[in-house]
Amino acid sequence: MDPRRSAQYVLLCDYCKTQALQSHCELCQTNLCVICVGKHLSDSSRKHRVVPFIEIGSTPCYPKCLNHAEKQCELYCEKCDIPVCSTCIFSGQHEGHKLSDVMKKLDDKTEGLRKDLEELEARIYPRYEEMASDIQTDTADLDAHYGKLTKNADQQGEVWHQEINTIVDNLKSDIEDMKNKHLAVLGKSTDDIAHSIADLRQIIQDLKKTLESNDLSLVSQYKSRNDEFRRLPPKIQVTISSFTPEKINTDQLHGLFGSLTPLSITTEEHGETIKAPEADSLPGKPLVDKPRLTNTIHTGYEPHSVTCLSDEKVWTSGDSSTMKLFDLQGKQLRSIQANLGNEPGDISVTRGGDLLFTDPKTKTVNIVKNRKIQTMISLWGWTPLNICNTSIGDLLVTMVSDDRKQSKVVRYSGSKETQTIQVDDQGRPLYSSDATNKYISENRNLNICVADNEAKAVVVVNRSGKLRFRYTGHPSNSKESFYPFGITTDSKSQILTADCVNARIHILDKDGQFLRYIDNYDLRLPWGLCGDTRDNLFVAELTGKVKKIKYL
Repeated sequence: MDPRRSAQYVLLCDYCKTQALQSHCELCQTNLCVICVGKHLSDSSRKHRVVPFIEIGSTPCYPKCLNHAEKQCELYCEKCDIPVCSTCIFSGQHEGHKLSDVMKKLDDKTEGLRKDLEELEARIYPRYEEMASDIQTDTADLDAHYGKLTKNADQQGEVWHQEINTIVDNLKSDIEDMKNKHLAVLGKSTDDIAHSIADLRQIIQDLKKTLESNDLSLVSQYKSRNDEFRRLPPKIQVTISSFTPEKINTDQLHGLFGSLTPLSITTEEHGETIKAPEADSLPGKPLVDKPRLTNTIHTGYEPHSVTCLSDEKVWTSGDSSTMKLFDLQGKQLRSIQANLGNEPGDISVTRGGDLLFTDPKTKTVNIVKNRKIQTMISLWGWTPLNICNTSIGDLLVTMVSDDRKQSKVVRYSGSKETQTIQVDDQGRPLYSSDATNKYISENRNLNICVADNEAKAVVVVNRSGKLRFRYTGHPSNSKESFYPFGITTDSKSQILTADCVNARIHILDKDGQFLRYIDNYDLRLPWGLCGDTRDNLFVAELTGKVKKIKYL
């Protein structure tokens, strides 16, 4: 109920604060009693409009002007979106602007406010409340979900412990069997020798008695057994078994135990995926002031590619059909001959430790299992160039068309093609069409990095194949050509590429910003690159060397 019409409300004058109000000045928006009305009207500088209080609202109550406090605004400037008074209009500030009735405009705005309020209360606010409730529910479910993951990991650990215990128990049982067999052989030999010793003692005793008795009949009956005992029983030769523990390959062990799928968050409205915090956004190892050479391996040929089997072993391939495995001391541990004597295009190692290589002549990607070469992928119309394995076990392959007019990156799950990356959003080719090497690496943030030598650029796209950036060399060396060959990434999502002709390694951050060079240690024609799990860099030089460098 309007308080002006209710007897239970007593409203007082704004001036004296003691008498009941009876009038209202619409110009000053002031409530007045009978006594104060006269005082108020005595101010002749303003044109007051005093009406009975009961009639407030019966005449339009125009808003006050923001620039001229004594004026009321009867018009509205549509361009400036503000109420204006006559003084504002005569000042020329709104010349040429569209003017409308202020009360109609304010009525329209009031209706807009009413609709906004209705929408906020009826639709928008409940949705936010629902989303907040959903998030609370999801948060409450987190402990249970991640607790289940932890339990699964524990269960897998128990399975592995049981398997390892079984292996150890079987090994101990085999050792015990070997020991018992060894003891049995030695025991039988001991028994045979003991019997022979007893016989010999008896013979010696009998011979002594015969000689002491001077009994010729005993002498005539004597038959020598010395020939029998001159042939000593064969000495038992037993080769004791030895146990050679296999060195644990941490990468393979992690891959065999299991892995977590990457954390991703997708918004329903835009389909945008937000990844978990990347490695370089977390505290990590900084670049050292001066990279340090820790090992040099002499391969005996010109290696084009190098890939880590473990932190202590690397595979190499080069100007030969032979792929060689070396330890850090430079000892060749194994070699694999490619089919038909063809020179491999590139090599990589699966999470299970199997060697992969491309054969450009046969247009195949091959895998070596148990020292036998098997063809995984056969191409028609395309020639495979370079390869890399991804964090989830997929295979990325760079390739060029037979007519040398197109290049692309293809993702494979096993031998099944699952993704093709070839053009940008405007349909322009991402990569040069030349058949030269296009080394490839997947970054920790799932970006796909290609060193395109012919284009003189490192081309980086995101997981879905959208172009992120091109790096064409340090801006300060614009006069110097950039020739990227090998490429790799590290735990901080930094990108390293071999600038072969200029004999240096470029280190970039995940967004393509240049960080520094590695150009010491007399680098000569650096070509292939790879990194181990400890962020050591292996550089394959055309000089025949593979150099291990610590740069973090």
